[in-house]
Amino acid sequence: MHTETTRGRPLTTGGRPGSTARSNRSWIRPAAFWFTTLVITSELFAGAAWNLLTIDWVDDQLDHLGYPDHFAQVLGVCQFAAAVAILVPGFRLLKEWAYAGVFFLWSGAVVSHLTLGDTAVSWGPPLMYLVFAVASWALRPADRRLRGTRLGRDGSADPGWDTAAGRPETGPRAWAVPVGIIVVLSALSFATLPVAEDITDGWAAERGWVDEQRP
Repeated sequence: MHTETTRGRPLTTGGRPGSTARSNRSWIRPAAFWFTTLVITSELFAGAAWNLLTIDWVDDQLDHLGYPDHFAQVLGVCQFAAAVAILVPGFRLLKEWAYAGVFFLWSGAVVSHLTLGDTAVSWGPPLMYLVFAVASWALRPADRRLRGTRLGRDGSADPGWDTAAGRPETGPRAWAVPVGIIVVLSALSFATLPVAEDITDGWAAERGWVDEQRP
């Protein structure tokens, strides 16, 4: 390998241009994936708690949208299962179904509110979570995709991102963090349920879905 010295710094002519800069940016995509993933799974766990225990806000919203009351329990189970499937390692096909499920969940909520003429305060939050879900799906690493390797623009494997060549990690270390996140988010969702009820109390009345606020 031929090297020259320019202004006291070694210059390597055999290296690939831009490889250092690409390596320095290799953390951005994984960080963005985990940020968007934590946003949607936090909402899924919270929604599961709200639906399974059916707080007043859930009842009012289902009545307003014209869905049966038992739909809350169906949603709660599906939300919890989808969040777990997205977080744990492996189970690539199941993850695809989970992402598809949350896509229909939040897009359906947006369409339902728009159909009834609700304002952005009602359909805005599910639209935001829908965008985060699409971003999480698009940013997921190779070991969480059905296909093997993510390629860079030049056709080579993306360094720092597909280090496992698309093979999912299944050891204890790979499970430790996701399981910890599941436990913490689930506990917080159920522990903060009384606070959530206080915060959402009166929302239905403010939006004109019910005649008056509950005492």
